[in-house]
Amino acid sequence: MPEEKQETPRIQNTGPRGGGPGGGPMRAFEKPKNAGKTIRRLLGYLKNRIFSLVVVFILMMISSAGMLAGNYFLKPIINNYILPGDLKGLASSLMMLGAIYLVSIAASYFQNRIMMQTAQQTVNTLRRELFTKLQGLPLKYFDTKSHGELMSRFTNDIDNIQMSLEQSLIQLISSFVTFVGSIVMMIILSPILFLITMVLIAVIIFITQNLAKRSSKNFSAQQKHLGALNGYVEEMVDGLRVVKVFNYETTAIEEFRKRNEEYRKAATNANFFAGIVMPIVGNLNNIAYAAVALFGGMLTIAGRFDVGSLAAFLQYSRQVGMPIQMMTNQLNTILSGLAGAERVFDVMDQQPEVDDGQITLVGMIKQEDGTLVPVTNGARPTHWSWKLPSSNGDKPQYVELKGDVRFHNVDFRYDPEKPVLKDVSLYAKPGQKIAFVGSTGAGKTTITNLINRFYDVEDGQITYDGLDVKQISKNDLRSSLGMVLQDTHLFSGTVMDNIRYGRLDATDEECIQAAKLTSAHSFIKHLPDGYNTYLTGDGANLSQGQRQLLAIARAAVADPPVMILDEATSSIDTRTERLIEKGMDALMKDRTVFVIAHRLSTVRNSNAIIVLENGEIIERGNHDELLEQKGRYFQLYTGQYQLS
Repeated sequence: MPEEKQETPRIQNTGPRGGGPGGGPMRAFEKPKNAGKTIRRLLGYLKNRIFSLVVVFILMMISSAGMLAGNYFLKPIINNYILPGDLKGLASSLMMLGAIYLVSIAASYFQNRIMMQTAQQTVNTLRRELFTKLQGLPLKYFDTKSHGELMSRFTNDIDNIQMSLEQSLIQLISSFVTFVGSIVMMIILSPILFLITMVLIAVIIFITQNLAKRSSKNFSAQQKHLGALNGYVEEMVDGLRVVKVFNYETTAIEEFRKRNEEYRKAATNANFFAGIVMPIVGNLNNIAYAAVALFGGMLTIAGRFDVGSLAAFLQYSRQVGMPIQMMTNQLNTILSGLAGAERVFDVMDQQPEVDDGQITLVGMIKQEDGTLVPVTNGARPTHWSWKLPSSNGDKPQYVELKGDVRFHNVDFRYDPEKPVLKDVSLYAKPGQKIAFVGSTGAGKTTITNLINRFYDVEDGQITYDGLDVKQISKNDLRSSLGMVLQDTHLFSGTVMDNIRYGRLDATDEECIQAAKLTSAHSFIKHLPDGYNTYLTGDGANLSQGQRQLLAIARAAVADPPVMILDEATSSIDTRTERLIEKGMDALMKDRTVFVIAHRLSTVRNSNAIIVLENGEIIERGNHDELLEQKGRYFQLYTGQYQLS
């Protein structure tokens, strides 16, 4: 098997969100490679929600128009009512102004609520499709991806898409409308003051963008050092036993101090620039506001501008910088969301696992005359058969499932440059136990992976009851196989649920019987809630041996005709191994069994032992025959050659 890649934790950006005038530093973000294509694809997920989007757009326009109209309303209030002293008119105007703001607030509320629901529905669909896609991908794809990398698609990337749809997209459009509207209103009120305002805003943008670039650079360095620091802590915690065994504590502390100091320096610089942006921008905005007020006041005193227009203009001048800040912030978030969407779509575009098999597995019942017929009326099958596809209305043909597995001159490689199996031929007759021994990397596990078609052979052929496994549906093929792997995986749920995972329609009694058969019952009954004990964290509250026993019980309840045991007893102590030996013999009775084990004591009673080295079969025979040959197996058994 290819060496498993070490997971690299994906670190969330801890820097302040946003950038531009008044918004702190710009976030370090990854730009999408093809934004147009990604946008079109995302719009495909929104086409069924077009009505909601239209409503959101209308509400957004109402909200923005309300804010713009409210500011302009100051002009008639001051000129027509405050200056003349018309209190009655002022009260009516204020009530109207309040109504405008209430409508704007209500529109903003419903706009955000609808958009949030739309975004949640969209990412819900994305998550579901992404998870479904992962179930259909071949193992070869997962060999090249770390678990952390794939998990980040469901967390960081989907969250970025959600944030972009839920807040950033509508706020970007709203900010643009508000910005354009403010510009138009300022030009209408006073073109001269508008030019002065734009010059001042341009200066502010220039200064803050330079600060933002420096801050963004430092935040990138901060994230780099934070990732290294977190990765080191995770590595040291996971390997704490090794650290203590080899007295590595002092070195580990010194290395941590060094990495922690690097992070401190980067974080100090990043947060310094982030901290000074707000006060600088705030003061620059105040200076700009004072300058506009000064020039506007001079124009008003000169009789070229009225007081009401000046008040309204000052409101717009105060407001016009905010949309620029918002657009800068939200554009960054949207670009991050598009980059995340690209990564999600990259997974969705992967080629699914190919399955051209048309031979299916059907349950059969033996009649009195000894013939097998397909199960009807939901009866429990007593036998299984392969159903061959029929053509031209011919009567379907059935081949009884016996468990006859044969390799015919099989070649295979994971990497085109590195052959793993070379011209391997072997057979396992129904009911035989075949054991594989050899050094690590000899190809033992690869053989079992080819039987269940986790991978397909490069050259040669594998037959199952005389049928080419490539012609058998993968789901049906794997239903006929039981596997117990060296690396046991338990799911969150009760002990009973984990045993029943082997066959979902198994009754509680069948699960208990399987546990008794494999000697798992003896420790399960002593758990706090017995078979109802809830397991979490991959069965962290059980010993490794207990977890392995549950995995064996899970395979037993599946009751398959062919069993694959890959280091199935590697984590079970010698005493426990002796306890389950009888149960394992019962489990393997009348089944074809493939065994991979480093403990040669577990393969002594095999019908055939196959010794592999560098992907080739160098010896085969039973235990006594191989000892007589005094070859590699003899060396392994007598301890003259160690498995590695």
